[in-house]
Amino acid sequence: AGPGTVWKRRAPGDTSLHNPERDAYEALAACPHMRSVIPRYYRELEYGGEQFIELQDLLHGFRDPHVMDIKMGTRTFLEDEVSNARARTDLYDKMVRLDPNAPTESEHAARAVTKLRYMQFREQQSSSAEQGFRIEAVKLPGQPPLTDLQKVREPHQLAATVARFLGNDERARRQIIARLREIRDLFERSDFFKTHEIVGSSIFIIYDDERVGAWLIDFAKTRRVPEGAKVNHRATWKQGNHEEGFLYGLDRLIHTMETAQLPTSGDETATEPDVSR
Repeated sequence: AGPGTVWKRRAPGDTSLHNPERDAYEALAACPHMRSVIPRYYRELEYGGEQFIELQDLLHGFRDPHVMDIKMGTRTFLEDEVSNARARTDLYDKMVRLDPNAPTESEHAARAVTKLRYMQFREQQSSSAEQGFRIEAVKLPGQPPLTDLQKVREPHQLAATVARFLGNDERARRQIIARLREIRDLFERSDFFKTHEIVGSSIFIIYDDERVGAWLIDFAKTRRVPEGAKVNHRATWKQGNHEEGFLYGLDRLIHTMETAQLPTSGDETATEPDVSR
């Protein structure tokens, strides 16, 4: 990749005929509303026998920025990932390792859970199930990336993490909120999003002393919904309705950005997220 661009490898299992991420970027790049809220899409290419798409490097041009990656939606798995109703012992073992009290009595007796049960359990472990978004990564200038974000689940923990990200920069807060509102408005007006489920996509927020940006990224699990189906991206998911809660989560992300109590100047360390509960 040249300066200002990155190459993203094609998802495992995808082919030249079935490449949802490439197709999503091409469709959104052709949409006058949406092309401004995604990384610039350049091309599909092959290198060393592997397939890639070339995209704008969103970090290019920022100086020592604050960065936050937020996975959107109440459901971050595809419906066909959980269509098999067979109970599995390996998933039971994974569940127990994360929370020994999570399985029901019958699941304990069978020592097995279905993929759907396990995936929903994982969403409930984070803020995805309740809030419709989860903070995947945060990087502050001159510091290592924040860890323990998988335990940030409750609204007050999300607000504390957002406050830590923003520091006392009200300018960045105002501009990020305006950009998130713009993304929401364009999303709601886009024909593409009326006919697609947007699963496992993220909002990528970057700011430095001069610039603020936020973009939609990651479309490997974007799928066209069946003919005649309608999705509003806020309704509760039921198997077969293709809702993923993207806008439900974006509403709550905007609210969290608006209401987070920022530290006063010189007190940026006061908002360490409490993940003890």
